[in-house]
Amino acid sequence: MTTGSVSPRRADTRRNHERILVAAAASLAETGEVSFNAIAKQAEVGVGTVYRHFANPEALILAVYRREVRQIVDVVPVLLGKHPPDEAFRMWVTDHLAHYMMTKKGLADALRTATAFRGELPVDAFEDMLGAVAKMLEANVAAGTVRPGLDPVLVMRGLGGLLWLDPNGDWRHDAASLADLLWHGMAA
Repeated sequence: MTTGSVSPRRADTRRNHERILVAAAASLAETGEVSFNAIAKQAEVGVGTVYRHFANPEALILAVYRREVRQIVDVVPVLLGKHPPDEAFRMWVTDHLAHYMMTKKGLADALRTATAFRGELPVDAFEDMLGAVAKMLEANVAAGTVRPGLDPVLVMRGLGGLLWLDPNGDWRHDAASLADLLWHGMAA
């Protein structure tokens, strides 16, 4: 997995790397484009710093995608640790996954271009998301809130409806309605 050269020993290098990824994610969400000059300005680093971390726009786009997926996946155990499994599932869908999917339409277009250039979409990201859904399902099966035997891939397909949320509309209500619909289909 190539996400740019980040020395684990240098805190400033790690900070710059993260700032570049945050600026690139914002640019992709707003415009669907990656301009190293604009990202450098937004991240408050030199354009050479961006090129040291990412050899080309495709590498940067894939790194942003991996970072965004990692954030969605990493929040699952946190939610399950703080809330009952049924609440954790709904919070994950409405507060995290919906926002991620709704704001990533520009990233999706950029990913199509990047993956056409470099090959296919990283399989590990799909597997990580599938693992997050599976964890949510396992916790809810153990709690008796959903029926056993649900296919995580099928649940992910149902969650794909979040891509149709309108960021200018009542997306929180719509995300909660979709979560309720899925929940009724999964209920024990």
